Amino acid sequence: MFALIRTALFGLVCLTSIVTGIAPSSAADYPNRPVRWLIGFAAGGPVDIVARILSQWLSEHLGQQFIVENRTGSGGNIAAAAAISSPPDGYTLLFVAPNNAISTSLYKKLPYDFIRDTVPVASIMQLTNMLVVSNAMPVKTVQEFIDYCKANPGKVSYASSGNGTSVHMSAELFKAMTRIDMVHVPYRGSALAFPDIISNKVQLIFDNLPSALEQARGGSVRALGVTSPQRWPSVPDIPAIAETVPGFESVGFYGISVPKGTPPEIVDVLNKAVGEALKDPKLVARLADVGGIPKPMTPAEFGKLVADETEKWRKVVEFAGVSVD
Repeated sequence: MFALIRTALFGLVCLTSIVTGIAPSSAADYPNRPVRWLIGFAAGGPVDIVARILSQWLSEHLGQQFIVENRTGSGGNIAAAAAISSPPDGYTLLFVAPNNAISTSLYKKLPYDFIRDTVPVASIMQLTNMLVVSNAMPVKTVQEFIDYCKANPGKVSYASSGNGTSVHMSAELFKAMTRIDMVHVPYRGSALAFPDIISNKVQLIFDNLPSALEQARGGSVRALGVTSPQRWPSVPDIPAIAETVPGFESVGFYGISVPKGTPPEIVDVLNKAVGEALKDPKLVARLADVGGIPKPMTPAEFGKLVADETEKWRKVVEFAGVSVD
């Protein structure tokens, strides 16, 4: 009789878990199977680089594989939609970046409300973008670049990692503030754009620092400026664009969110794990190598950052006068 009761109770727990989308395991044994980490951009790009650095640390320290899964397209919105529609059990994470804050106002139709439908987990790092141009471009400074664009209206094209990314909007903000005319060529991630920049099929990109810096250090492109309001600590020799275009600023962030309904105990486990990772000197050094500044936060602090960034980029979208259907 007791065996039958135990069996019935176990079945009820499993049925409840299926209905709510939560696995019957508790946060005490989380994770007890591999965790998917969805990112919205192609392998080899800045988001992918940072995700793989952190996922390796999490895999080694939490005892389960954190698997980076690239879901490219629509400026990261395909990955966001896939994550939001996943069971809220802690086994599907979403890499969060400025594109998620930008899309809210840039895209006229989205199948979700990012702030409403996700739960903030942790901040990873702060970073800047960098303006890099093809070596074939006859410019070596931001001012020379502006002058060249004004002398060749509509003949210069810029790449982005997709509509609604900070890479896209940094260029649109630059266009609006300098009153130059450039043509937008979106890609499914900046890694896919660089071969065309190197060959001068497109002339430039305002890419996230990790991949832009790697290309500039290798000499395949020329760095002109960073989008932070002051020079960035890891590349002090590169001028801030604001030194030429006063008030210009585009500073980004990387973090993690999960689908709405994920148990707070699991959110806490993940937040603490990321916090510990950002204290590890070896991991911090790897982030520094790609120009990132670690920024650990509580879930509430990260949620406020995402909300603040959403409002900030709404103003930039309106100022630049751009939208995507």
